[in-house]
Amino acid sequence: MARWGLVAGGPFSELPLMFEAYAGIDSGAVAILEKGLELDLAVGDFDSVSAADIKEIRTAAQTFVGLDSDKDDTDLEMGLKAIFQRDPNAHVTVYGALGGRMDHSLSSIFLPSHPDLAPFMQQIQLVDEQNVIIFRPKGQQVITPLAGYTYVGFLLEGQGQGQLTIEGAKYDLSASRYFKRKIYGSNEFLGLPISVTVPDGYLVVVYSKD
Repeated sequence: MARWGLVAGGPFSELPLMFEAYAGIDSGAVAILEKGLELDLAVGDFDSVSAADIKEIRTAAQTFVGLDSDKDDTDLEMGLKAIFQRDPNAHVTVYGALGGRMDHSLSSIFLPSHPDLAPFMQQIQLVDEQNVIIFRPKGQQVITPLAGYTYVGFLLEGQGQGQLTIEGAKYDLSASRYFKRKIYGSNEFLGLPISVTVPDGYLVVVYSKD
């Protein structure tokens, strides 16, 4: 099981030096090289970088996957699929997937909707300056506190049946105290893990700080 740091083409502030492997998506590959890190995988149509950058990426990357600009999957989805094809047990932390174009951010938030990525949803997390996003599948799930993050939100992407339950949080959600929302935000931990029941689909869990 390798820990991968993946840099997409959006904005990000820092890239920790704690990963065994690094992947760059489009201009994210340039960002990895600029930090002097080894580029294990580069994926994209590279329409956002110069010809000189593409040449540098091709030379530096252990594996280079060039994509057509016309395709059904996003570059990020293709990059994640490439990682899990190489290592089905990989854990991937994604930077630069939030805060840029809204359509790109939303496609990142709903990555488990892709049938090829759904089996790996618990091995993916998205990170920006204020948020960490993880995914959990149907069933009983335990959500642990994350140091430095005050708030937690829950977004149920379901198939239409059943109710999300939240137990052990500042604001619980149960059959006797239920109201329907697409996202239940601004909740807080009480120093202990929160138990949630995901009735169907999957759950997007958002850790946030001010």
